Amino acid sequence: MVTDSGVLYIVLVSLLFLPWAYGVVRFVMDLRSIYIPKGRQFLRGRRKLKEEKKEEEERSEREQQLY
Repeated sequence: MVTDSGVLYIVLVSLLFLPWAYGVVRFVMDLRSIYIPKGRQFLRGRRKLKEEKKEEEERSEREQQLY
């Protein structure tokens, strides 16, 4: 037979589980909507800076070869 303390324990564990589960779901949603797009934007910016730097070096090298 189930005791009152056993039922109370299951209810309290369930109540503690709900905020934890909400936190996990919210974290996954934040990853998908905030952190992954920001990471992609950061990587695009770094690639663009590398390409610009490479183009500038090539341009300066061509200018030096002309003189």
